[in-house]
Amino acid sequence: MEKFVRLNGLSAPLDRANVDTDAVIPKQFLKSIKRTGFGPNLFDSWRYLDTGEPGMDNSNRPLNEDFILNKTRFQGAQVLLARENFGCGSSREHAPWALQDYGFKVVIAASFGDIFYSNSLKNGLLPIRLPKDAMDVLFEETFANEGYRLDIDLENQTVTTPSGQPFRFDIEPFSKHCLMNGLDEIGLTLQHADDIRAFETKHRAAQPWLFL
Repeated sequence: MEKFVRLNGLSAPLDRANVDTDAVIPKQFLKSIKRTGFGPNLFDSWRYLDTGEPGMDNSNRPLNEDFILNKTRFQGAQVLLARENFGCGSSREHAPWALQDYGFKVVIAASFGDIFYSNSLKNGLLPIRLPKDAMDVLFEETFANEGYRLDIDLENQTVTTPSGQPFRFDIEPFSKHCLMNGLDEIGLTLQHADDIRAFETKHRAAQPWLFL
């Protein structure tokens, strides 16, 4: 998993509450268990004017020009602003995968669906909770200023606007440690690889009949 320490990224405002995971990545695209390839179908039913299916050539599909991520000024955004209860609904891990594959590294919202929040942390996508009044400021300034970039400092747990206004966020220390060191659950386990091998060797010697 890629380390996350600090990011200065273009922000894109998705001004909707209760965005569920089926809106993030619709159910017809969940056939793959790979973590890549979902970006072109992120928010599929909102980004395109037709109905998307796996294997389609997305480059030829008609775009919904009114959808925020299709606007030129938000191309290349790495920070997604959202409203309350982002990522509610089903527990699909594909939702953070799709956001990451599109290019987002941070999602900032007033609140998240609990499972989406947990899945994001485990996959290296940083979900940040900020109070509603702080979100109102970020939305207003992002809409008003083209090229609006936010500085995300995980070590100091701050989101800072271009004008220098900081907003502090909370994160559980263990999740913070994992993100800053690029450790998913597999990476955490591999930190104890020598101990695991020593146990297996000892176990095989003590009970060899189990391995016949």
